[in-house]
Amino acid sequence: MSDASICFIGGGNMATSLIGGLIASGRAASDITVSEPDEGRRRVLTERFGVHGVTDNTAATAAVMVLAVKPQVLGAVCREIGPGLARRSPLVISIAAGVRVDSIARWLGFDAAIIRAMPNTPALLGCGASGLFANRHVTSAQRDQGESVLRAVGLTQWVQEEAQLDAVTAVSGSGPAYFLMLMEAMAEAGVNMGLAPATARLLVMETAFGAAKMAMESAETPAELRARVTSPGGTTQAALHHLEEGGFRQLVGEALERARSRAATLADEQEAG
Repeated sequence: MSDASICFIGGGNMATSLIGGLIASGRAASDITVSEPDEGRRRVLTERFGVHGVTDNTAATAAVMVLAVKPQVLGAVCREIGPGLARRSPLVISIAAGVRVDSIARWLGFDAAIIRAMPNTPALLGCGASGLFANRHVTSAQRDQGESVLRAVGLTQWVQEEAQLDAVTAVSGSGPAYFLMLMEAMAEAGVNMGLAPATARLLVMETAFGAAKMAMESAETPAELRARVTSPGGTTQAALHHLEEGGFRQLVGEALERARSRAATLADEQEAG
């Protein structure tokens, strides 16, 4: 078993993105196996990327095992593959939302080296943001292995406490929807002010892209950039002042806290299941 070998249990959208990102970054297709029961899905992956495809989870062997199945079936999958993994002690990476490391270890049945990852949907386009947490059994070399897998689809950030992944979920996991909702509202406002729907939509999308690019490429903070583009007494200041008067910052903070709290509750429910 090569140290570079990776096996994906599950061949859904996120697994597909990770496989594509790994191959694009130079990982050999011969090092990658995907275990996927759906014949059509498995054939797409093997033909598109040249990876190995199998149907039996217990037959999959690799130095890195990526659990890319739905949270509600993760327990059953872990119990199925646990005995075989215990004999090889690979690194286990879970991208199942809301399932804690202790639950995964309990289902596997041994003290596994586990990294729990929280990617977001832009990872499907190679520009994701993933929070990572490693349990105490993960070595320094395995941390590098795990990070290299998620880095194939975007930025990675480690957290020191697993509970912080609930905050990651609130900020970046659910975050794309917040920006999309703002874009939706801005486009609607543009239409209400007389713009054609297609025009309003394109203006909003390009503006959102440009603002994100400014923030990513500048050494200044978003607050500093915002201040620099806000002329005293101008149109931007008028709009921002109205948002502030309406409690915009407080509302955003409360919304993210709701998301964080819900993430913790879902994790508790998975743990009890």
